[in-house]
Amino acid sequence: MEVLDTSIANVALPYIAGSLGASNDQSTWVLTSYLVSNAIVLPISGWFASALGRKRFFMTCLAIFTTSSLLCGFAPSLGALLMFRILQGAGGGGLQPMAQAILADVFPPEKRGLAFALYGVTAIIAPTIGPTLGGWITDNYSWRWIFFINIPIGILTLSLVYRLVDDPPWVKRVAGGGVKFDYIGISLLTLGVGGLQVMLDKGQEDDWFGSHFILVMAICAAVGLICFGIWEWFNKHPIVDMHMFENLNFLSANGMMFALGILLFSSLVMMPLFLQSLMGYTAESAGLVLSGGGLLLLFLMPVAGILSSKIHARYLIAFGWFSLAIGMFISSRYLDLDISFTSASVLRLIQVFGLGFLFVPINLASYVGMPVEKSNNVAGLVNFMRNIGSSVGTSLVTTLIDRRSQVHQNYLVANVTHGEPNFSNLVTGLTQHLIASGMNAERAMQQAYGLAYQALISQATTLAYLDTFVFLATLSGIMFVLSFTLRKNELGARRVAIE
Repeated sequence: MEVLDTSIANVALPYIAGSLGASNDQSTWVLTSYLVSNAIVLPISGWFASALGRKRFFMTCLAIFTTSSLLCGFAPSLGALLMFRILQGAGGGGLQPMAQAILADVFPPEKRGLAFALYGVTAIIAPTIGPTLGGWITDNYSWRWIFFINIPIGILTLSLVYRLVDDPPWVKRVAGGGVKFDYIGISLLTLGVGGLQVMLDKGQEDDWFGSHFILVMAICAAVGLICFGIWEWFNKHPIVDMHMFENLNFLSANGMMFALGILLFSSLVMMPLFLQSLMGYTAESAGLVLSGGGLLLLFLMPVAGILSSKIHARYLIAFGWFSLAIGMFISSRYLDLDISFTSASVLRLIQVFGLGFLFVPINLASYVGMPVEKSNNVAGLVNFMRNIGSSVGTSLVTTLIDRRSQVHQNYLVANVTHGEPNFSNLVTGLTQHLIASGMNAERAMQQAYGLAYQALISQATTLAYLDTFVFLATLSGIMFVLSFTLRKNELGARRVAIE
């Protein structure tokens, strides 16, 4: 439910704006406010678990998430909704890493990969079904129900965690012992991550550094994150243990999880955007194209979990990146304006195949060489990197598509002249067709030129999509090479150890 809430509200924004008397631009803060608070809590969730105890922190986050979901559903104004969404994001920020940390400690080595796979299904499938589910709920009921559906599940989960989950002995030993609240670290993290998330979410909308607001956010992000890293490095009681990144394997695994976030959300954004903006698909039809990929991942991720107990993580990761590179390259060759629903669905299957072999092995690789006491911190940072990668991926592809569309449009327009036979024949044919339908000659010619220009824009945008898929294929290829720098994990060990 927490991951679902990052995307379920997307299609409901016009309804939220209309219901609360806000503009469409103002309503987008419903998404941004959640992402900002969520991103701030993720990296420090390990510190909170040490201060409060993991179970207590997990239940606190569940309670905050569920209660704020109820408040979001009853929000009387946009300001109130944004405040409740900040609370919801803060509560949700501790759920992902704590769930993963609990799984890492509870399950024996031979089952840990499968446990991570089932956990990973939620992290990857939820954003896929989010827009479709949100659209269906909004169309058939009300936008408020996209928040109300969290309440029964939150209450059920809270009761089950209370009865069935317990902290391991090492968590009980460190909980609350010598923990000090780092006000400066929290402030710098909030400034840096908040500025970064707002910049990524609003950058394309505000023309990036052409906007003073985005420039200020970029400066806040750079200053905040750099100062935060330096402060935490020398702090005796850090909220984020920066020395964990001295383990190059952990650093590499986080980098790959960041790249996974980029690739996952890039393709997740691009396919429905292409189908809806250029092919005229409805949100429901575009969601059906994505659904096949979701079903494939439901099958592949448990398979990857089983294989992870028999094959070293870095080899599964290499296979996943290689498959992803091939899938993105194929997309750059076969995506066009004549693609059918069936072909688009098959193309989506090819795109996501490699993802099924990445999430679980990268998570396993991140624990290589890390002491058991760092499980909470590992989970928090890994999930933080994936979430930031998701935001970067979304901003990256929308910007690339926009900029490359302009480049291709300029090139195509330069080659469209009255003396060019194909263009002249197109305009003549369209004009005659419009005249035959009852339009006068002058109006028909104007309409013909308009239709020709619209076709040119569509072609330029399609070429921009193909360029973006080439970029994603290249990024996947680079990750494939780098995956061999990861250290092998000892198969079947209680705690994954350095070879």
